[in-house]
Amino acid sequence: MLQISSALPAQNLNLFQAGRNSFKCKQSSPLIRCSSSSLLTSQSVKPVSYELNKQHLANLEKLLPKKSLEPNQADSLPVGPVPKVSGNGSWVNRGRALLEGVNVPRVWPERKVAEEMSPRHMNRLQRLLSKTPEYSPRNNLGSRWREYHGCNDWLGLLDPLDENLRRELVRYGEFVQAAYHSFHSNPALSAEEPPLPHPVALPDRSYKVTKSLYATSSVGLPKWVDDFAPDLSWMTQRSSWMGYVAVCDDRREIQRMGRRDIVIALRGTSTCLEWAENMRAQLVEYPQDCCDKETEPDQGQSKVECGFLSLYKTRGVQVPSLAESLEEEVKRLVELYKGEPLSITVTGHSLGAALAILVGDELSTCSPSMPPIAVFSFGGPRVGNRGFANQINENNNVKVLRIVNNQDVITRVPGLPMMEGFDDNITPLAYTHVGTELRVDSKMSPYLKPNADVACCHDLEAYLHLVDGYLASNCPFRANAKRSLVKLVNEQRSNVKQLYTNKAKALSLNLERQGLANSYCLPSPS
Repeated sequence: MLQISSALPAQNLNLFQAGRNSFKCKQSSPLIRCSSSSLLTSQSVKPVSYELNKQHLANLEKLLPKKSLEPNQADSLPVGPVPKVSGNGSWVNRGRALLEGVNVPRVWPERKVAEEMSPRHMNRLQRLLSKTPEYSPRNNLGSRWREYHGCNDWLGLLDPLDENLRRELVRYGEFVQAAYHSFHSNPALSAEEPPLPHPVALPDRSYKVTKSLYATSSVGLPKWVDDFAPDLSWMTQRSSWMGYVAVCDDRREIQRMGRRDIVIALRGTSTCLEWAENMRAQLVEYPQDCCDKETEPDQGQSKVECGFLSLYKTRGVQVPSLAESLEEEVKRLVELYKGEPLSITVTGHSLGAALAILVGDELSTCSPSMPPIAVFSFGGPRVGNRGFANQINENNNVKVLRIVNNQDVITRVPGLPMMEGFDDNITPLAYTHVGTELRVDSKMSPYLKPNADVACCHDLEAYLHLVDGYLASNCPFRANAKRSLVKLVNEQRSNVKQLYTNKAKALSLNLERQGLANSYCLPSPS
């Protein structure tokens, strides 16, 4: 038998006593390769388990100092009979001599990688990368629907994040994803004839679309731009499809939610003129056409960004303005379902999030019978000054919840961060955020790289991934997150950790053939 005790110090003998009779030399052993002059006896012993071998190797490695290996050095380590050692050498040299016949880097990978690639972890990853999406259960909101709709500014529901609110936020985010997908499937709009109904594939079949919404820019580009790239004329068109109005008409879903819900979903920046409007960062006076309430003297004049207001109020050649369309359609639906408990939920991403705040504020003052309004904003920029923020925060009929990624620079523009809350008389870029904030962080995701780029940190699918995994501000990413990773890997492959993209390939998942469109969540300008 191999006398391990002669090569190791006395304090480590107890680590090997249990397994010293369990080693057996075989030519096919993956752990120790022996020459024809075997060092071990051929007597019959019980086969050693993988875990016991791993423990032995761990104990052996503890005896050696850490030494960095070149990339190809591990494969060139000598493999062969265990050499003899002299009795007068140091214990470090003896331990090293013992390991020369064992290819440790090949047999035992790094612990961290081993844990991340464990069968339990990989089974869960395979489930998250499956073609069939899995969702958190939809519980009955019942009499608490006003609480989830923000009547108390979501007090006690955000940190830790209430599971019902998490599911509702992801659901409303998917309405915005449907707006992105619908626009990019058919972005062109004729300037000579009224637009036809725009098809929308809703993620929730209990809703039906009742109105298409269009936004028009007040600026234009020279005609030679269209002549230069006629196939991309939709990028320079002044009016574009912006989103839709949908209403829940399924009795079971109405009963689950506790009311009939009207959804207004608005996409983010997609055309050149929308980008141009985003750049018009000067503050302008906010006209309140529907509101008879005068601004309080201590609030200051309400002002908003020029470009956002332009897209919201400008009429097109063949389409009404976004403000006119929404006021007309919402009033029609409120009258149609008069007598029922109703709610209005405005949701948007990026530019759509900014417009959603304008929509929520104006609708809340258009009619005394207007139902409660909630705005769910994903990755939204600042919209107005302190006077505008005070006006919304004091309006009890509209509540704003902003979902913000801590790494998303879009949520810190326009304006200067150090000027937030200042009076616009002092600086023309004194913008202030409105409403309540739910802050997530892409660095907390175990799947995204810590240095994910600007586009990834602002991407809507990344936002929904982070909301689905958020537990609380002082907790890690939740281990039982339900949202599929397929779309995230497909759209942000370069920002997903290589460990998971490689495993996706190993699982033979052809992400491009699963019916997923290319990335349609374009980033707003930074």
